[in-house]
Amino acid sequence: MASIELSRIVKTYGDHPVLHGVDLSIADGEFIVLVGPSGCGKSTLLRMIAGLESISSGTLKIDGREVNDLKPKDRDIAMVFQSYALYPHMSVADNMSYSLRLRRSPKEKIAAAVAAASAKLGLDPYLARRPKALSGGQRQRVAMGRAIVRQPKAFLFDEPLSNLDARLREQMRAEIKRMHGEFGATSVYVTHDQIEAMTLATRIVAMNAGEVQQIGAPLDLYDRPANLFVAGFIGSPGMNFLEGQISGQEMQSAVRLTNGTLVPLGRNPGLSERTPVTLGIRPEHVAIRPAAGGVEATVELVEPTGLGIILHLTVHGVAFKIFTADRALLTPGERLTVGFPVERLHLFGPDGARIALDPTPIAA
Repeated sequence: MASIELSRIVKTYGDHPVLHGVDLSIADGEFIVLVGPSGCGKSTLLRMIAGLESISSGTLKIDGREVNDLKPKDRDIAMVFQSYALYPHMSVADNMSYSLRLRRSPKEKIAAAVAAASAKLGLDPYLARRPKALSGGQRQRVAMGRAIVRQPKAFLFDEPLSNLDARLREQMRAEIKRMHGEFGATSVYVTHDQIEAMTLATRIVAMNAGEVQQIGAPLDLYDRPANLFVAGFIGSPGMNFLEGQISGQEMQSAVRLTNGTLVPLGRNPGLSERTPVTLGIRPEHVAIRPAAGGVEATVELVEPTGLGIILHLTVHGVAFKIFTADRALLTPGERLTVGFPVERLHLFGPDGARIALDPTPIAA
């Protein structure tokens, strides 16, 4: 196993910058998930760790050894691609053993490694088949098996499940998590899938426009997003945002929304009257028909999900979503009152950075 250290990593293509000085320390045995929108640089960063992309500037170390100029085959890292990258003319067993045969490993060692990986991944019935005779999920297991037999220092995954249907993604996600628990291998995983990131990661690295926005445990990013980007990107359905400005003093303040509605904040350190802010609340935390207070909203669309319903609303002209397990029938055009529990609110300043709130009730 291995630690991976990235220090001020920069990548440019000609005059076009892609990564802007990324710093990331990955401990031995961690499962790091890189998330972000298309074009944010997460796959480029993964390929740089693998040695498939050159580093424009900065330092990359694996197990304390600088590897900037080391060839991919000399980094002792295995990569699992989105496209499987299997040799179509080889059997499953030959695909899995290919890297060991290139190293001229003893036949007994190769056979034992393939047998062990095959048993763990449920591939024993398919060892003589070629890739074209396998399903997408089976092919992805072969690609994972090929990585496992090498016993590398680290595993790199580049959106490995994006070509699979929903049920197979669920199965393979569980398989990858089980494999990591069993092998304890250092892993770096790129995905745009929220569930994959939240369920697999030891830590999530949220990226945007070539920069790291936040690094932390999955629930840290979900409960305490560092800025508006992370708040809007992590979570499905995404966080709701309402614009307003601070009203009142910091020990007894509220956000005055654009329509004049006041939303109490509790204790609010460091913001003065009329400071422009963005109020955030997750769809599952919105109160429907609160006992007191609230904001008038209009139902635009109702989406049943099985677990509950997603309500698409407009709150004074702003699109808004609620997720609720209450399946009580609501219809488009219906009006209702929604409330924002102070302990569930997120507040972001004019620069988009998170502002810490103290939801403790204020004494009269």
